Amino acid sequence: MKRLFSILAMAGLFVLSTNTVSAKANAIVSNLSTTVATATIMLQDEAMDESTKGFTQVLKEQFIQGGAGFMGIVLLCLILGLAVAIERIIYLNMASTNTTKLKQQVEDALASGGIEAAKEVCRNTKGPVASIYYQGLDRAGESIESAEKAVVAYGGVQMGQLEKNVSWLSLFIAIAPMLGFMGTVIGMIQAFQKISAVGNLSASLIAGDIQVALLTTVFGLITAIILQIFYNYIIAKIDSIVNDMEDSSITLIDMLVDHKK
Repeated sequence: MKRLFSILAMAGLFVLSTNTVSAKANAIVSNLSTTVATATIMLQDEAMDESTKGFTQVLKEQFIQGGAGFMGIVLLCLILGLAVAIERIIYLNMASTNTTKLKQQVEDALASGGIEAAKEVCRNTKGPVASIYYQGLDRAGESIESAEKAVVAYGGVQMGQLEKNVSWLSLFIAIAPMLGFMGTVIGMIQAFQKISAVGNLSASLIAGDIQVALLTTVFGLITAIILQIFYNYIIAKIDSIVNDMEDSSITLIDMLVDHKK
């Protein structure tokens, strides 16, 4: 009988202990599930905040993190370079002329009204080609050789006007990445100085300096790429206008030779 009571008592304790452990396990699982759900919600909210940020906002934040020193100089290079590029593009577009139409008008004026009528056509037309035509026609009364020399000399002057300030644009293209690399070198020097002062290598200790260093390089390269695109467009535009000037100069000399006959 005593053995029976002992067995029943042990069974009761086992059941009670099992229920207690099960309740604790359930509580732990419930708390763990709540923690995981909360963390998931926080991560989703953070991802949504990052996704709602526009490209301009992210770029502004990265620029500010790069520091005001070198980043300000790189930004100044970008602003000045864009100012030069826009000024040159406007000037070159205004200097572009329909050379085929101008040649026909000058040829008709020479046939109908002579040199003075052709000069009047050139005075009323904008662009370097019309200016070269006017200089050649103005010397046509002396000789064909004088007209040809005037065309060549004034063509050089017009080329100088077309290429004005383009050298500054190429300077900004070269300086911007150099400033970025200099910021990178200085940032790395500061990082190694912190390592030598503390005596151990810690990622959190030097992460800020390395980030600043890399950001200056990135923005310097971005500035150079943007200005390089404008530079190539301007050079191509200048080459096109110069080719028109050379072709038109040859045509003018031929017209003057035919007019002298």
